[in-house]
Amino acid sequence: MTINKELLDILACPVCKESVELKEEKLGCVKCGRRYPIKDGIPVMLVDEAEVS
Repeated sequence: MTINKELLDILACPVCKESVELKEEKLGCVKCGRRYPIKDGIPVMLVDEAEVS
């Protein structure tokens, strides 16, 4: 799965507002570690959908 670099540059974790990076088919926050799913190529940046590590 690939996400456009420009999209990755503007996305931020809705909890701590830090940047996210692609990790194991999900978007992972670089600060708090929450992982947001990507469904049908669309990042789901909802706190209720996040996995907490």
